Amino acid sequence: MGAFYFIFCLVAFLMQLVTVAWIGRCFPQIGVKWPLLIVIFFSAVMLAGFTLTRTHQAGAFWSALYYFSYTYFGLVFLAFTFCTGFLILNQILTLCHVPTGWMGPASFITLGVVFVLSFWGGFSTPKIKKVAVQIPGAPPMKMALLADTHLGMGVSLKRLDKAMTRIEAQNPDALLVLGDIFEYGPHRGKYAARIRQTRTPLGSVGVLGNHEYYVGYGDSKQFFKEAGITLLENTAVTLPNGVQVAGLKDIRTARVSAEQVAHLLDGLNPTQPIILLSHTPSLENTAAVHGADLMLSGHTHNGQLWPFNYLVKLVFPHIYGLYEIGKMKLYVTSGVFYWGIPLRFLAPAEIVMIEVNQ
Repeated sequence: MGAFYFIFCLVAFLMQLVTVAWIGRCFPQIGVKWPLLIVIFFSAVMLAGFTLTRTHQAGAFWSALYYFSYTYFGLVFLAFTFCTGFLILNQILTLCHVPTGWMGPASFITLGVVFVLSFWGGFSTPKIKKVAVQIPGAPPMKMALLADTHLGMGVSLKRLDKAMTRIEAQNPDALLVLGDIFEYGPHRGKYAARIRQTRTPLGSVGVLGNHEYYVGYGDSKQFFKEAGITLLENTAVTLPNGVQVAGLKDIRTARVSAEQVAHLLDGLNPTQPIILLSHTPSLENTAAVHGADLMLSGHTHNGQLWPFNYLVKLVFPHIYGLYEIGKMKLYVTSGVFYWGIPLRFLAPAEIVMIEVNQ
């Protein structure tokens, strides 16, 4: 994991060089020496934050270092994106003999607006999004999705409480948990207790995400148990209303094959509705062929920070929203909060209510 964060910070350092180049072009009187020294210093702090906060989790200092490190990386990515655009535009205008003196101030105003919107997107409580789905033969029901909360060091118990309160206000029939729920940090039991507090008539059912494997498979299973979530690992349950809910291990981390998905779905009653939970929106075509009526996934965050969504879409073509694959519906949620970087830009978080036959 240390090597991963080193590469992470190296990429951030290289992105910052583009920003330094833009500052040097816009404000030659400043030069590049001091901006470069500042970049080196903050990159070192960021690397320390990424690595040390995985083992030092209690206390205000470590929490502040965590937030600074991930926030700084997010701002670096956004600055790199827009400064690259301004550098290209500047070159084009220069070749066309168009004055470019206005671009320096304009670029920093633009970045200021982008940063403010990103903080707002990251720290505001996600809104309820209602998604209507028709499943032949299924009873009317409302299902709340809890996905990609990444609780722990990066998301406070207070923020979870606000989200769960919004879910409870919708009076869902079931709570479906799509993984990447708890990362690492203190007060794990309190987070689990708050989720367990949300009662629904049909219960809480869920699957693990890739981050549950990263932080510890055994601990993650225990968290789900403490949270009152029935964990599905290539298994299925039948809800009291007759709807069958199947759940996969994380497809990528646990290396779930198409054959395993087919075997799971083929073993269910084809005359009863089938809902498939999969943290990762993969093997969706297999799910559709083998009888799933509805597949629910998360993981992608819809990119979290534009324009990163374009890269994510190369890996996961079904990146966000409602899709039809044959007779099956697939909904991929952008998630309730965020991973690491407490920012969102043009990829808002959401709390989804799947309304079946309503």
